[in-house]
Amino acid sequence: MSALPTARPEEVGLSTPRLEAMDRVLRERIAAGHLPGAVVSVARHGQLAWSAAHGRRDPARDAPMAVDAIFRIYSMTKPLVSVGVMMLVEEGRLLLGDPIGTYLPDLANPMVATEGGTVPAAAPITVQDLLRHTSGLTYEFLGDGAVHRAYAEAQIARRAQTNADQVAALGRLPLLHQPGTRWGYSRSTDVLGRLIEVVSGESLGAFLQSRICGPLGMVDTGFHVPPAQLGRLAEGFATDPDTGTAAMTLLDVREPPSFESGGGGMVGTAADYLRFAQMLAEGGQLHGTRLLSRKTVELMSSDHLGGIPGAGDILPLGHGFGLGFAVRKERGIATAPGSVGTFYWSGMAGTFFWIDPVERLVAVFMMQGVGQREYYRNLIRNLVYAAITD
Repeated sequence: MSALPTARPEEVGLSTPRLEAMDRVLRERIAAGHLPGAVVSVARHGQLAWSAAHGRRDPARDAPMAVDAIFRIYSMTKPLVSVGVMMLVEEGRLLLGDPIGTYLPDLANPMVATEGGTVPAAAPITVQDLLRHTSGLTYEFLGDGAVHRAYAEAQIARRAQTNADQVAALGRLPLLHQPGTRWGYSRSTDVLGRLIEVVSGESLGAFLQSRICGPLGMVDTGFHVPPAQLGRLAEGFATDPDTGTAAMTLLDVREPPSFESGGGGMVGTAADYLRFAQMLAEGGQLHGTRLLSRKTVELMSSDHLGGIPGAGDILPLGHGFGLGFAVRKERGIATAPGSVGTFYWSGMAGTFFWIDPVERLVAVFMMQGVGQREYYRNLIRNLVYAAITD
């Protein structure tokens, strides 16, 4: 299925020569050995104006990149799961203020780490806390303190577990901070994946397929790549081109996993994700298929942190966080162009997307290069915004 209706760049206020310049920069970086390959798609006013594949899909086999290549999208799984949660909210099956322990008893009475040991949480973890990453949970790779070490020792990310197993393990570990008091990127969306399972009665993968991916025509998005499609799977370099050391081993997506990570386990194509992002850009519907109301999308894409501290170096300056996305709050301060209200997220291996409601612009970039992800997030934003002519 094609991503969206198509238009020439000039028909939607974009410049063909400037988009060609973006492609030229990517080809130069590929020729220099900085990334194996990439796919970039740009839509404006609901129409696909640019879609291009560059470089190699698999550098070990010298296979050319194609626009329908399948990528590990890692944390770009989070927006899909967040949309799934908000669909259940719209159905009256959840409230954002609900304590998560109402649905997942393992997290009903969390303890919080202190210098002297642990203390009971002063407030429950809510569904909103999980969506905006103020739950007190963390990621084991974001530090080397006692809580991070406990996560690693518990093998909290192991593939040989179920979503229920992981939540049970998290319930035995202390929180990094009191719920609702600090922003901290975390395994919160893994917990939301389990929440969806409990409330819906379906596995996370089945729910996302029946309620989001299927209705939107996202035919290549899921938690593994079927055998017949493995020849489309994009791979990264074995050696990081910047450090000369071994690159991070990418997620094995060749078999259906026991653990369907709501925070980072999915694969998909640029075309699939563009359809999902365009649905959000159009207020929760795409081509007559409605998943969310416009007001729910507005709520999700608004800042939910206010004065809550702790964004650190994960969120750029001038940004807050909504219910599943980073949200731009300032025209300036950030180091890349954009509009107030732009919302986006990205994946560990270099995939990212953004939605600019002011410019009616949606862009998706796919690559598999963990160490180079920050560089290309900023580069592609600069080059896409440079192509706007109206």
